[in-house]
Amino acid sequence: MSNSVDFSGRPFHFIGIGGIGMSALAYVLAKRQFPVSGSDLRPNHITHKLESIGAHIFGKQEASNLEFFRPQESQTVALNSPEKLATTSNLKLPQVICSTAINTNNLEYKAALELGCPILHRSDVLAALIADYYSIAVAGTHGKTTTSSMIGYMLLEAGLDPTILVGGEVNAWEGNARLGQSQYLVAEADESDGSLVKHAPEIGIITNIELDHPDHYDTLEEVVDIFQTFAKGCKTLVGSIDCATVRDRLQPTISYSLHSDSDADYTVTNIDYRADGTTALVWERGKALGVLKLRLLSRHNLSNALAAVAVGRVLGLEFGEIAKGIATFEGSRRRFEFRGEVDGITFIDDYAHHPTEIRATLAAARLQARPGQRVVAIFQPHRYSRTLTFLEEFAQSFSHADLVVLTDIYSAGEPNLGQISGEHLRAEIAKQHSQVVYQPSLSSVREFLLQTLRPGDLALFLGAGNLNQVIPEIIATLREPAKATS
Repeated sequence: MSNSVDFSGRPFHFIGIGGIGMSALAYVLAKRQFPVSGSDLRPNHITHKLESIGAHIFGKQEASNLEFFRPQESQTVALNSPEKLATTSNLKLPQVICSTAINTNNLEYKAALELGCPILHRSDVLAALIADYYSIAVAGTHGKTTTSSMIGYMLLEAGLDPTILVGGEVNAWEGNARLGQSQYLVAEADESDGSLVKHAPEIGIITNIELDHPDHYDTLEEVVDIFQTFAKGCKTLVGSIDCATVRDRLQPTISYSLHSDSDADYTVTNIDYRADGTTALVWERGKALGVLKLRLLSRHNLSNALAAVAVGRVLGLEFGEIAKGIATFEGSRRRFEFRGEVDGITFIDDYAHHPTEIRATLAAARLQARPGQRVVAIFQPHRYSRTLTFLEEFAQSFSHADLVVLTDIYSAGEPNLGQISGEHLRAEIAKQHSQVVYQPSLSSVREFLLQTLRPGDLALFLGAGNLNQVIPEIIATLREPAKATS
C-alpha cells in the first residue's frame, strides 16, 4: 500500500465507508470539500449522513465504483490538449482507502490494484490529518473513545473549535467526527493493527497498556513495542502511571494518577464516587487547582478526566474552563449509554469487550444500582481469539453482576477453529458465579430476557458486536401491553 496522501483535490474512495473509523475520516474530508465516495454493503445512519454532506455511497463493492470521479467522454472532448486530458484523468482516479478488515480478495480492492489507484490504509489518512494540524492523539488499550471525546468536548466548550475524529458517536456533535476551523485536532489512535506507529502528534496520551488483540499480537511485549514507538513520535506524552506498564516502560512528559502519593504531575484527593457522577479535588504538581465534577461514573472515568485536565493545562486553559467543559460532558454512545426504562427495568448499552473493561463497567453499574436492584449482565463475547486468550480473566470479570446471560461469540470475521464457544465460556464463568445462563442466539437472548427481567432490574448489555440490536426489540415488546390497555 501507498502511504502518501494527496490533499490537492484528488478524490478519496473508501471501501467499507460505513465503519466507525472509516466514516469519521470520510466525514472530515467531505466537509473539507474533497471529492469523497465509498462503498458499504450495509447502509446505515452513518452512510446516510455522509450522503447528506456530498459523499457518494455505493451499496455494492464493484470495479465500476472507482470510475465515479473519472471524466465522462463528453467532458474529455472539451479539454484543450492531450496533456491536460491525461493529467485530469489521472487526478480523477481516486485514492482508495481500506481498513485492516478489507481482504485482498475483495473485488473492489482487486480492481483498484488493476487500475493503478493509490491504495492507502485508514491509518495513513489519519496520520496525514494529524500532521496537518496541532494534534492531540489519544491511545491506550481502554478509555480511548471516552478520553478523546471528553478532550474534544472540553476544547469545543472552551471556544477552541477543534476538528474531532473518535471511535464512537457523541451527541454534542451528532456523530463520530466534526470539522472545526481552528488549528486543533483531537483523534483517537488505535493500536489494534499496529498502525499506531504512523502517528506523530503534538500531544499524545496513553491511558493504559494491556494485551487486547491476540489476533494481531502474540505477547504484551509486542504491544509495548508499538506504544514505545508511538511515544517517541509525540512531542509531549501524557501518560497514566496507575498503569504499571506505562509507568515502567515509558517515560511520560506529563503524568497523572488517581493516587495522591504517586508523585504524578496531576493527582486527585477527596474523591466521591456517587450514583449520579463523580467529584474530586484536582492537584497540579502539589498545588490545588479546584474541584472537578463529572457525570460519568467510576474510577476509570475519573482517570480519563484527569488526562483531559492535563491536556487542557498544556494548551494553556484555566482550570475553570476545563472543569466547566468536563462537568457537562455526557459521554459517547455505547459507553454506559442509557437506552430506556420500561416497567421499572433500566436498559444500558456498553461497548466493553475486554475483561478489564467489563469489570470497570459492572463496578459502575453496581454503584448506580439502587438497594435491592439486580444488575443483569448480558454479554456477547467478541472474537474467538480474544475469548480463548482471556478465558480465565473473563471468568473472573462478572463478580458485580447478580445474573450473567451469555450468547455465542461474535466472530468479527475470524474463522471458528472449534477451540472456544459461548457455552465453554459459560462453564468457566460458572466456576466463579452461581447465576450464569447461556442463550445461543440473539433471538433466544431476547426471549429469555422478556421472561426473566423484572421491575427494578438494571439490564447491562456488554460487547463490541451486534448484541445491542435486541435492546429496542425488548423495549418495544414490553411496551406493547401498555399500548393494548391504554
